[in-house]
Amino acid sequence: MLNITLVQLRTLEAVAEAGTLVAAATSLHMTPAALTARLKGLETEVGMELFDRTGAGLKLNAAGLIARDLARVVDRAMRDFVDTLAAVKSGHGGRLSVGVVSTAKYFAPRLIAAFVKSVPGLDLRFRIGNRAETMAALKSREVEIALAGRPPADLAVDKAPIGPHPYVMIAPPGHRLIGAGRVARSALAGEAFLFREPGSGTRSLFDYFLGDLQAPASRKSMELGSNETIKQAVMAGLGVALISAHTVAAEIAEGRLAALDIEGLPIVRQWFVLTAADHPLTPGAAAFRDFAVRRGGEFLPQVGAVG
Repeated sequence: MLNITLVQLRTLEAVAEAGTLVAAATSLHMTPAALTARLKGLETEVGMELFDRTGAGLKLNAAGLIARDLARVVDRAMRDFVDTLAAVKSGHGGRLSVGVVSTAKYFAPRLIAAFVKSVPGLDLRFRIGNRAETMAALKSREVEIALAGRPPADLAVDKAPIGPHPYVMIAPPGHRLIGAGRVARSALAGEAFLFREPGSGTRSLFDYFLGDLQAPASRKSMELGSNETIKQAVMAGLGVALISAHTVAAEIAEGRLAALDIEGLPIVRQWFVLTAADHPLTPGAAAFRDFAVRRGGEFLPQVGAVG
């Protein structure tokens, strides 16, 4: 299999995405006959067919799915190779991909924008997703750096702190506990709780702090898919929520939400820059990590007082 080329691997990816030889040939600016020969050459090299030929087109078989995933690993390695050499040659620049957990979107874009201004030659791209998606991207090397509040348990990472990440209990203005002073956690019994999906960092913290408090049948707790939805639901009076203070700083400052004064709160975690421990950093990634550690705290939202 020493004769397999990058061109063949990229052809495999193109055919898998297009579904037909004609469409793939068009995307690669070549004739269907030439593409067919290239694909056949790849299958000959690996000693098996990689596609099922159907009336609707070509579909990756089990071997093809494995080959495509491995081809993506090779492609990422080659991009890292090119990017690293380009960065070394120029002293800065190259490409950097950053994953951002959704809770960090309230400060990460401003942090990234400030860094890009300081390194104008760097092609920096970032993607926002929930914690599970972001950690999966870091594990698969789809991103080189992740901004998150909790390191993954299934991946060895190096973590560098950015700044404190407090969590508070929010309620709508006029809630019965506002102005009551500091109250015990048990005072929340009977509240309807609004929380994120399993796997999110906020949900894990909710289960740790409030999971054993049961809402009565007359008040229905709800699982919601985003912090924005939770904020709107709390403002509408549907319940209370344990949430990152950085996601609600503006609403608390404007009086649209209130932070309750509950014993044990705020829970203060840390924001981290996470990188895979077994993957050497490119110069651009190292520069971003150092910038985030040095100046990241400047971009964290200011948290108002509790009610």
